Amino acid sequence: MTDSAPSRLLVETREIDPVEDLLEFTDPASPLVWLRRGDGMIGFGSAARIEVRGATPRGARARTLAQAWRSWSAAAVVHDEVGVPGTGLVAFGALAFDDTSPSSSVLIVPAVVVGRRGARSWVTRIRTEGAAEVGPVAPRPYGPHWSATVGPGELGPEGYQSAVREALTAIADGDLGKVVLARDLVGTVPADADLRRLSRALSTGYPDTWAYAVDGIIGASPETLVTVSGGTVTARVLAGTASRGADADADTAASLALTTSAKDLDEHAYAVQSVLATLRPHTSALTASEQPFALKLPNVWHLATDVEGELRNGGSALDLVGTLHPTAAVAGTPTDVALAAIRRLEPFDRGRYAGPVGWVDARGDGEWAIALRCAQFGAADATSGTIAVVAHAGAGIVAGSDPESEMLETRVKFRPIVDALA
Repeated sequence: MTDSAPSRLLVETREIDPVEDLLEFTDPASPLVWLRRGDGMIGFGSAARIEVRGATPRGARARTLAQAWRSWSAAAVVHDEVGVPGTGLVAFGALAFDDTSPSSSVLIVPAVVVGRRGARSWVTRIRTEGAAEVGPVAPRPYGPHWSATVGPGELGPEGYQSAVREALTAIADGDLGKVVLARDLVGTVPADADLRRLSRALSTGYPDTWAYAVDGIIGASPETLVTVSGGTVTARVLAGTASRGADADADTAASLALTTSAKDLDEHAYAVQSVLATLRPHTSALTASEQPFALKLPNVWHLATDVEGELRNGGSALDLVGTLHPTAAVAGTPTDVALAAIRRLEPFDRGRYAGPVGWVDARGDGEWAIALRCAQFGAADATSGTIAVVAHAGAGIVAGSDPESEMLETRVKFRPIVDALA
């Protein structure tokens, strides 16, 4: 674990004139972003950071981060004249999918946060006691347009179908009920690429998703892992996917086929029960709709179920992240058996793909999504003048899954990030 934990954080939030484009205020090379329908916040600089590395038991990384966050929050001195979600002391976070991953899990407290919610905009400045305040952060014009060079990774279409067949054998043998398998694309972008352009393309093209950027992972997720606000817990479960139709009639038919598909309904039920079983010990009055609804996105239909309850044990959003992740929607069931199958069948480490990404405030409130429809960026290579980039997309495998259809589903799920990279 690496930890730049301060003895005390001094935090001041004040209202500012309306901000039209939040992305102009974040770092072009390393953006910190959380946006949905134009509202949200960006971060700039780093007042504090904690990074957890090395193999740990499932959920231990999130617990370590949650404990550190409670300590930081308890010691902080906060002056917040705005008092809406996202003001005061906040941290952006991104966790590895697998706690045995060599990739780290991180919480970052920005030196400056610029946010907007409805008609109100604000700036929060955060510093350690005794440190100088960061100077004014001015909007920066976007850099030139750029495009990525992206191609097949370690698991191409044929290899992916082979992995699906192996998973189906394990399911038929009764070893597990569902496993989510991903494949990868790899490539490069120019070393001086303004990565805010990727966030802008995703947030504009997919406004109903969570557009996020944290420590090199950038994407637009349709799936809320958990939201905590004033003691109310909400989550949206997505599992079961169909491509949008080419015209209105075909689109209606695609939606109907998805909502009546026994295979997709079974896959969705696994995911919903996983979330309900995990949340039940931590909540009261937990409810979920009896039947999933079809969620329409620009490129796909998803089966979706909204879950809501009341937090009853004084926990935070980050505590629930550690409890919920990984859900059956991104791993499978039983969880430990599914994780073992993923490690065996995927020839790569997922890094932070399909891990939790979001933010938490000093009260423990926050919004966390699952890092989907994303790309992960490495450090710039001075020799080649490029930055390595990897993207992943997955599909849930259950009894009755067809290897070719599952591969085609991943192709559809790649589209948002591949189009944005281009």
